[in-house]
Amino acid sequence: MSITNDLADKQCKPCEGGIPPLTAAEANTLLQQIQGWQLQNQLISKTYTFKNYYQTMAFVNAIAWVSHRENHHPDIVVGYNQCVVSYTTHAVNGLSENDFVCAAKIDKLFVF
Repeated sequence: MSITNDLADKQCKPCEGGIPPLTAAEANTLLQQIQGWQLQNQLISKTYTFKNYYQTMAFVNAIAWVSHRENHHPDIVVGYNQCVVSYTTHAVNGLSENDFVCAAKIDKLFVF
């Protein structure tokens, strides 16, 4: 089993604040476990490209399903044949392990 699958197999933990965000070193270690994601200040993001709008929207709907199950929701910018997915944990004003768990789960959805 790959490291990414290990992250994808985890469940998000409830986060209501009161804990510090990940350190830069912790975030960089987890970033190495998810391909194509970029670290930008206090968030991670990735652009997914598709053949058409229908495929883009199908992927966005699948993200919504995962987000609902994990109770951890990304920001998504949608275009005709691409979407940009960004994660941060607002409750901690930075990144948490939940962001990386969801990123790994979203990567498993991308089959186009």
